[in-house]
Amino acid sequence: MSVNHDCRNELKEASLKATPARLAILKLLESTEKPVDVKAVRSFIRKNNSKTDPATIFRILNSFTKRGLARQIYLNESKARYERANKIEHHHLICQSCGQVQDILDCTIFDLEKDILKKKGFLVKTHSMEFFGLCLRCQH
Repeated sequence: MSVNHDCRNELKEASLKATPARLAILKLLESTEKPVDVKAVRSFIRKNNSKTDPATIFRILNSFTKRGLARQIYLNESKARYERANKIEHHHLICQSCGQVQDILDCTIFDLEKDILKKKGFLVKTHSMEFFGLCLRCQH
């Protein structure tokens, strides 16, 4: 996936200064297919010659989450992962053997949310759903 817009405008709209570290992290989140952890962000930053300390990376990811640029995801691990908040609503398939993460888009959770509202009067604002098992490669 390639980034085909100016991330500077997106940061400006979120009231964030377009620093090299913020631009790099936003571009990483836009170009990756699966949620990334802080270790992957640090590795990406180093490869792109940006000298950003781990505390700054955490602050940037937290500010992106608060301002709606990123979504924090927990995949039954002791760490958070991050992905773009503007990705199409989806869920994750996590292989318990190799750790591969895949998106699943064709889920009927939205019908369930409507049913919850109708039957219980509860308005679901957000949800999280992950499926754990074995990917096709690890099943053989």
